[in-house]
Amino acid sequence: MRQPRARGTLRLSARPGARIRDLHQSGSLKALFPASRHGALNAVFLNTSGGVTGGDQYQITAEALPDAALVLTSQAAERLYRAQPTETGRLDIHLKVGQGGRLDWLPQETILFDAARVVRRFDVDLAPGARFLAVEPLISGRLAMGEYVHSGTLTDHWRLRRDGQLIFADTFRLSGDIDAKLARPAVAGGNRAVAALIFAAPEAEALLPAIRDLLGPLGGASLILPDLLFARIAAPDGFELRKRLIPAITRLSGQDIPRTWTL
Repeated sequence: MRQPRARGTLRLSARPGARIRDLHQSGSLKALFPASRHGALNAVFLNTSGGVTGGDQYQITAEALPDAALVLTSQAAERLYRAQPTETGRLDIHLKVGQGGRLDWLPQETILFDAARVVRRFDVDLAPGARFLAVEPLISGRLAMGEYVHSGTLTDHWRLRRDGQLIFADTFRLSGDIDAKLARPAVAGGNRAVAALIFAAPEAEALLPAIRDLLGPLGGASLILPDLLFARIAAPDGFELRKRLIPAITRLSGQDIPRTWTL
């Protein structure tokens, strides 16, 4: 018999002045709103079910209206737990930024456990003149806890559109013996923490040299378009990954990292 699984929906839109226009939350997805900083609405989302396993379904829809700024982060690291072989957890994230607006998607790390099965889809729609920053850090097990990931599947689909036109598409997939895959020199060289970073803004080209320096020898950044930067970084563990990511995020966002990252 199929077991009952978690469901969660969060819909949020921000208007200028760091104010909420619309908010809907149901199931195990909730949002908290700490004091706003730098004129942006700060939203912290959390999954009260404690993690994601096979059969779970979550949806986050967030929008920064024209000339509004929205910063989204997570209360803690998300955990992708063991799933039945025939069941897959799904997360659908839809992000939209109006003209002159800005949205920062800055969740903390996702921790992958053995035999997890998850598909995540990120669809981003940008108006002309909109700014967007996103980071997705991933850790394969927790070495300090003696955890290893020898089976499972994680698939991330990213689709980014500006003014209705597709400008970036990326699919990242790990499957099978994930630790063994990460050990390959052409994949992660034995590093168990990786992250993707996307920055869409007019100043992307000017910031590319600085971001390359901040990411260090285990990171790489490229300019997809004059206003679109994409980077990947690897590190031995989550602590070392943060040491590289936080300065890069701070430089690209022009403000301090969300306070949940510093706990």
